[in-house]
Amino acid sequence: MSIYDTLTSLNITLPPVSIPAAAYVPFVQTGNLVFLSGHIAKKDGKPWVGQFGKNMTTEEGKAAARAIAIDLMGTLHAAVGDLGRVKRIVKLMSLVNSTGDYTEQHLVTNGASELFGQVFGDKGAHARSAFGVAQIPMGACVEIELIAELA
Repeated sequence: MSIYDTLTSLNITLPPVSIPAAAYVPFVQTGNLVFLSGHIAKKDGKPWVGQFGKNMTTEEGKAAARAIAIDLMGTLHAAVGDLGRVKRIVKLMSLVNSTGDYTEQHLVTNGASELFGQVFGDKGAHARSAFGVAQIPMGACVEIELIAELA
């Protein structure tokens, strides 16, 4: 099954690339690597605001990270023209807006990691970092960036 067939079976429609909110570009390709700028969690088209350990649960965070993964795939598709060109999802870096005593950033980030595994299979297995941070732009609960290798 192609990546696009898998997305259809998961009832996922890739969104268009979001317009950057500051002085950066959504992606940069150098050689066979594509670097995607950080994408924040959105709900109903607006920043998904919240802080883990204060007013959001880990399960809500997994849903937010999964939503970001869908946005990242939309940007990756725009960057490369065909997700079939992806040789490997190399790395995710996840920033989780959380209180000092919240320690489940890795579980929040699983929402994105698991979806990349579903969509890309073995090519979706990636290295990853998940950090707890005091704040994310616009109060978003999660931000994730991605590096992919192209065939």
